[in-house]
Amino acid sequence: MFDRDQDRPHFETLCAHFAEDPSKFHGAVIPPIFQNSLFTFPTYEERATNYQLDPTEVEEAAGGISRFYDYTRVTNPTTDIVERKIAALEGAEMARCFASGMGAISAAIFSCVRAGAHVIAPQTVYGPTRQLLQDYLKRFQVSVTFVDGADSADYESALRPETTLLYLESPSTVVMRQQDLEAVAQIAKRQGAATICDNSWASPYFQNPIHFGVDLVVHSATKYLGGHSDIVAGVVVGSRERMQRLAMEECCLLGATLDPFAAWLLLRGIRTLPVRMERHQQNAKAIALWLREHPAIAEVYYPGLPDDPQASLTAKQLRGTSGLLSVRLKRPTREAAARFVNRLRYFQIGCSWGGFESLALPMALPAERLGGTPGETLWFVRLHIGQEHLEDLQKDLDQALRED
Repeated sequence: MFDRDQDRPHFETLCAHFAEDPSKFHGAVIPPIFQNSLFTFPTYEERATNYQLDPTEVEEAAGGISRFYDYTRVTNPTTDIVERKIAALEGAEMARCFASGMGAISAAIFSCVRAGAHVIAPQTVYGPTRQLLQDYLKRFQVSVTFVDGADSADYESALRPETTLLYLESPSTVVMRQQDLEAVAQIAKRQGAATICDNSWASPYFQNPIHFGVDLVVHSATKYLGGHSDIVAGVVVGSRERMQRLAMEECCLLGATLDPFAAWLLLRGIRTLPVRMERHQQNAKAIALWLREHPAIAEVYYPGLPDDPQASLTAKQLRGTSGLLSVRLKRPTREAAARFVNRLRYFQIGCSWGGFESLALPMALPAERLGGTPGETLWFVRLHIGQEHLEDLQKDLDQALRED
């Protein structure tokens, strides 16, 4: 479990107040939106020396990288507040926001690889991340090995001399497999490689990979950090040394900058993150336990259940569980999964998750990624349990699962 620094405010207080100073904005409780592209300078000399930071200025630097705000692709006061707050929530030194989760993931990965590098990642990693590693990076002679990852020895055995990155997604997509963050981080350090962990599922409220030695943490902030299904955003957090370099290179040069208005909406979402995560967890745990006993369900994938195959890791790494789970029907076919979600009333069909609403989506995985027969396809239904009343959601699931 996370040992909280006694001098550090609690998570809920950080969400409400950290990095904010109403006195700067005429006492406004909510900081204004700096919806502008450009910031001007009174003299040429101030502009010319803006990025020549003295070590004593780093803590107060605009966006962590300059004396003053300059251009929104580089820094922006609204985005700066959100970045400082998220860094504090993750227990990191610095954060950088992006225009999407994949913008953040891509920038983090690019910052850790070079031509000819090798990456290790979980078999059940998020689909677009897998596509980036497996297909897109081929053009730069970057190779990847996908491992089960439930045993840290999987990462150790896959190491090569050219391995520069061990990628983690804990829990992973659909089947919620965890990796031992601390053990994998230690393997990476012995190798001289970096580690990245996608922490979107748990959010910083329930898990802090930085605490276990992970170098960079990424989020699709579209999900729980935003929480209202009205923005697309991403974030990377890590040490100041890594993040300053990433901010000036992968962020500024590739240009996936978060818009100030989206940053302001993200700030609004973070204020209610603790209470939302508690409600997501409360509803999801109850539904996961209920679904385990349902005659139409073969298996439920959700950490923390009584038969959790990774109970020790759940206890070590997670302070709680979120609202995303998956099920496998006793009739595990595409047709059965489609019939199930089509009959739902409160659960909408959609590809994202993490907002206030409940969602359902049939998803297919090649069986070989789970140690099964090559060429076989396994069908699951991913459920995001939202903020609705638990009884209404259970009734909806039950009527959709019943045979006519």
